[in-house]
Amino acid sequence: MLTITGHVMTSEAAVVLMQWLSPAYPVGAFAYSHGLEAAVADGTVRDGADLSLWLEDLLTHGGARSDALLLAAAYKANGLEETQGIDEIARAFCPSAERLRETALQGDAFCRTTAAIWGKDIPPLTYPVALGYAAQKHGIALELTQKMYLHAFVSNLISAGQRLLSLGQLEGQRRLSALSPIIHKTTEATLSGDLTQLSGASFSADIASMRHETQYSRIFRS
Repeated sequence: MLTITGHVMTSEAAVVLMQWLSPAYPVGAFAYSHGLEAAVADGTVRDGADLSLWLEDLLTHGGARSDALLLAAAYKANGLEETQGIDEIARAFCPSAERLRETALQGDAFCRTTAAIWGKDIPPLTYPVALGYAAQKHGIALELTQKMYLHAFVSNLISAGQRLLSLGQLEGQRRLSALSPIIHKTTEATLSGDLTQLSGASFSADIASMRHETQYSRIFRS
């Protein structure tokens, strides 16, 4: 048994969450850079230090924080109708067409795969909303779900950074570890799922995602 801030959860449930957020789970996360590729191309992000600042901004003021809040709201929703209303907000809040495709396609892949394996139908939802909905249905603690989602979010972008920058594996892991306290703070700040707190101020990341739509040469879908 695991205890997460007063909530007891079976180790089996934690393993399910680990599987959902594993790089092997077929949601295609490796294909997206969340605008990072455009930021590298225009010189905004030039090295590991810049990447750490970029990720910190996403965790405190950008898409990572918004996703965590939407995930918590979906987890606490009363029924599918309310969940789908949260999903509509998630789609409307996307600052660019690529961001919308990213969260919609990853969410759709997550829903189809999870339904096929566990036999619980999940309607097409954006990725964080789908994860929050599924975690609640499987009795997985919200706090752990948020922390592991944010960890996977940051880990995926560090992996993207390793393909785009002169960033070695050891440095990448050091930078991921250094962001752990911010992941915890973001979880605490969004655990309520209060969507009146939904906001975004990572303008460089949002503009980068828009510029990426017309970038001539690219290896990522966003």
